[in-house]
Amino acid sequence: MAQPAFPFDAIVGQDELKLALLVCAVDPGIGGVLAFGDRGTGKSTAVRALAALLPPMRVVDGCRYGCDPDATTALCSECQARWPGTARPKSKLAPVPVVDLPLGATEDRVVGALDLERALAAGIKAFEPGLLARANRGFLYVDEVNLLEDHLVDLLIDVAASGENVVEREGLSVRHPARFVLVGSGNPEEGELRPQLLDRFGLAVEVRTPTDLASRVEVVKRRDAFERDREAFAALWDGAQQATRKRIVAARKRLDRVDVPQSALERAAGLCIALGTDGLRGELTLVRAARALAAFDGAKAVGDAQLKRLAGPALRHRLRRDPLDDTDASSRVARVVAEQFPT
Repeated sequence: MAQPAFPFDAIVGQDELKLALLVCAVDPGIGGVLAFGDRGTGKSTAVRALAALLPPMRVVDGCRYGCDPDATTALCSECQARWPGTARPKSKLAPVPVVDLPLGATEDRVVGALDLERALAAGIKAFEPGLLARANRGFLYVDEVNLLEDHLVDLLIDVAASGENVVEREGLSVRHPARFVLVGSGNPEEGELRPQLLDRFGLAVEVRTPTDLASRVEVVKRRDAFERDREAFAALWDGAQQATRKRIVAARKRLDRVDVPQSALERAAGLCIALGTDGLRGELTLVRAARALAAFDGAKAVGDAQLKRLAGPALRHRLRRDPLDDTDASSRVARVVAEQFPT
């Protein structure tokens, strides 16, 4: 029996990271989360805790890619062959996958390759799915993402944009869905992230070591209790976990009904103009994330409260460098938000 993950609701602090992960759980199309900051601050713990918190997803029974049985037009080629026409695929419940992409992974391991065992034993050319297939409809987690090799960065950019993995090698030609929430973490002191990949993350958060005594003590207490008796600690937080899970499920159902008024669109665009962000991806992401947060909050429309909370994560990594302003990106966003949203 698998050991329980650290409860998401038991994580002390790291409010911005938890907020970003929650809105991406409500709307995976936001574009993923980049978490940069100090080592040992619970970045990977938060990702795995959220995946364990989410309700199981329904997948096509026997599908190697975890296809959604309700999305019949987006099934992989194997599912289409097994369930042609209007036949509804058989389905089952499966946990939301969290897949680690290690820095030293080969391209074959990531995208998939020829199944050598079957090729040698039976002379059959068969495809062995890679990490992208396992991560479909779940989370792909890359620790130290700023140290990822360039060819894997290019690969992730292509797949993140298309939502599909295409493999053509050794006489194989395979296409399969690969839609996942990309979560990257790293330490900015060890190198910057390539701009092309940085722009693909919908939200970017800063994770810092707590500086107040009470928070640090509480982190140690909870982690120690969890390590000593994981089942008992998980049971202690089960009520809070169930409540958060219900909020996520309810938010997903009401997401399409959340209104984005003209005033919210103008607020988002005004923020981006004031900050001088490149392109329109900033306001698009901000509006989409604010809608997901409004759904999570139970609100009927996006308002200033949602825009203010998500302005930093949605915009700080999209700012141009200003040689006349040496303040960090977070401070610049906070200053403009205060100007645009006077109390």
